[in-house]
Amino acid sequence: MRGRGRFITVEGLEGAGKSTCLAGIEQYLRGRGLDPVMTREPGGTPLGEAIRQLLLGFDHADMNADAETLLVFAARAEHLAKVIRPALEAGRPVVCDRFTDATYAYQGGGRGLGEARIEALESWVQQGLVPDLTVLLDVPIELGLARAGRRSAPDRFEQERLEFFERARAMYRARAQRMPERIVMIDASAPAEEVLAAITSALGRLLDGAG
Repeated sequence: MRGRGRFITVEGLEGAGKSTCLAGIEQYLRGRGLDPVMTREPGGTPLGEAIRQLLLGFDHADMNADAETLLVFAARAEHLAKVIRPALEAGRPVVCDRFTDATYAYQGGGRGLGEARIEALESWVQQGLVPDLTVLLDVPIELGLARAGRRSAPDRFEQERLEFFERARAMYRARAQRMPERIVMIDASAPAEEVLAAITSALGRLLDGAG
C-alpha cells in the first residue's frame, strides 16, 4: 500500500545478538533518510511493559502455557493499536525486537502448544498484518546461552532446559524454510560485521522494491 511504512522484525533466541543488529538497522534506516520507530515485544506500551514483567519475572514462574500465550497476545494487541499501526499508517518504518514468530517459537515450539491456537490468535489480533521483513538471527543454542549468561542474570525463559530452546530453534528454522520471501535467516555466529552486512543487504532489497 503506497505511503505505508515498512514493518521489520528481528528474531532469535537468547544471545543471538539482536541488540547489536537492532542498532545497526536503526543506523542504516536513518542513513536512508527514514525515521524508524524502534520497539520491542513483549512491551512497547505501558501495558505491554507491565505484561513483560509478568512474563519474564519469577513471581508466576509456574504460569500455565495457555495463560502465557494469551498474555503475549494481549500485549501485542495493545502494541499494535497504540504504536505499530499508527506509525505504519503515518509512513514510518517500524522495527520490532521480536513479534509473532517468537510466539510460534517459544510457545508453539518451546512450550509444545503447536501452531493451530497461535494461528487463531494471530488472525484475531493482527487482522492480516504481518512483517514485510523478518531477520532471523540463528545461533547454536549453547553459544547463545553462554553469551546471554555473560550479559545478565537469566530471566524466566533463559533458565529453561536445553530441550526447550532446541524446540524453539527448530520452530524458528521451520518457519524460515516455509516463508523465505519474508524471513531471512542469518548465521549469527559469524563476525558481527558479516551479520550486519547480510542484514543491510536484505534491508536494501526491501526498500528498493527488489524483494
